[in-house]
Amino acid sequence: MAILGESGAGKSTLLGLLAGLDAPSSGELKLFGESLAALDEDGRAELRAGRVGFVFQNFQLLPTLTALENVLLPLELAPAADNDARARDWLTRVGLGERLDHLPKQLSGGEQQRVALARAFVTGAELVFADEPTGNLDPATGERIIERLFALNREAGTTLMLVTHDHALARRCDRCLRLIDGQLVDMTPEEVSA
Repeated sequence: MAILGESGAGKSTLLGLLAGLDAPSSGELKLFGESLAALDEDGRAELRAGRVGFVFQNFQLLPTLTALENVLLPLELAPAADNDARARDWLTRVGLGERLDHLPKQLSGGEQQRVALARAFVTGAELVFADEPTGNLDPATGERIIERLFALNREAGTTLMLVTHDHALARRCDRCLRLIDGQLVDMTPEEVSA
């Protein structure tokens, strides 16, 4: 699903609310059938653990951790003997099997975003939120990242909620909504193509 909207329309805020990263000023949000308001921050983190992945425009990698360590982060909440192998496998899937020990500053923007993709999918997430995942990339690199994101999404059978202002990207999604004046409105295929 794509959520379209102009800059400043509240797309990123909406994504933060849906993921339980931010609290609404009114209303109720449920994630996997559980009211987010009924959970404290630890409870919301526990609910997301292993079920929700994130891909951010600015990558959100920890600068002092290697690519491998960044991908291992979400697995720390569910320690398992195969976590290291899983993280290595996902980095290989995104084409970074030879860059495991590199710090983010040693990676290009496209490589950093591929680390972020591996981190989002490594837990076997049911739902991946992607907030303008190509916003900090040149068009050619952005296209490669989107191709990889959609391929990983199909392969993992994950629900993908993508926030974008790019109509071409939104057209590739099964459903498109537009955020207008704080309201979500279904878009017809013709509106998405405009």
